Amino acid sequence: MPSSSKDADAKNAAPPLPEPLRVAVADSHTHLDMQSGTVDEGLAKAAAVGVTTVVQVGCDVAGSRWAAETAAAYESVHATVALHPNEAPRIVLGDPDGWSRQGARRAGGEGALDAALAEIDVLAALAQVKGVGETGLDYFRTGPEGKAAQERSFRAHIEIAKRHGKALVIHDREAHEDVLRVLKEEGAPERTVFHCYSGDAAMAQVCAENGYFMSFAGNMTFKNAQGLRDALAVAPLELVLVETDAPFLTPAPYRGRPNAPYLIPVTLRAMAEVRGIDEDAMAEAISVNTARAFDY
Repeated sequence: MPSSSKDADAKNAAPPLPEPLRVAVADSHTHLDMQSGTVDEGLAKAAAVGVTTVVQVGCDVAGSRWAAETAAAYESVHATVALHPNEAPRIVLGDPDGWSRQGARRAGGEGALDAALAEIDVLAALAQVKGVGETGLDYFRTGPEGKAAQERSFRAHIEIAKRHGKALVIHDREAHEDVLRVLKEEGAPERTVFHCYSGDAAMAQVCAENGYFMSFAGNMTFKNAQGLRDALAVAPLELVLVETDAPFLTPAPYRGRPNAPYLIPVTLRAMAEVRGIDEDAMAEAISVNTARAFDY
């Protein structure tokens, strides 16, 4: 095999299993439906290193249905259901490039968004569904023309979460001020989680004042992520969660390779270092916090 293809294989290979945690924790945000291998294999690898619970997150109607079905079938899986912030504009305006998993789509207008939200509402009532998300705002991938659909969808998800007494899981990309504004205007649910926390230390203090959970992912280990480490350093420990967002955001030194729940220990150990506490204390706090955030 030529060395270039060997290098490519190594780059795409699953990272090795880390040293197991002594205190079991949960992956507060993962996408098992986007990972290679079976659900059974993914859960077994995670459990082998002390990650005994995962929150499977929906991003569209089909993915939310799958999350609810998977959580019903596995005791260690809890579900959240939602239309991702980038999904709402695709439903309303169409997706001619077919960037999302459904491929190219025609514009469905406001009626199509209402119908999709109605499906999320039905799923949110299920006992195994512990959260409504990931919802929020994303100005990185959606241009100005999609903002109205995103915000309308976000407001609807907040209402659904409150009515069903479920956690709200927020995707906030390059939209901090507007996300915080909408939460204030609508009144946030009792339990609100900023998934893959992307704000700075000042925003972490705003989240803390409001009792919002902040979930840190593998990108907090990246060299250029000092801002995230600064935020983690000031976030109250009782509001901190850990996640993979797998298959994305694989922690260093495996950045760029496929992520999965079994890599939680790598991120958790980096988080403990930032906080200056031992990994057992970090794991203990995260275990309690995740159960509280998702009410399981």
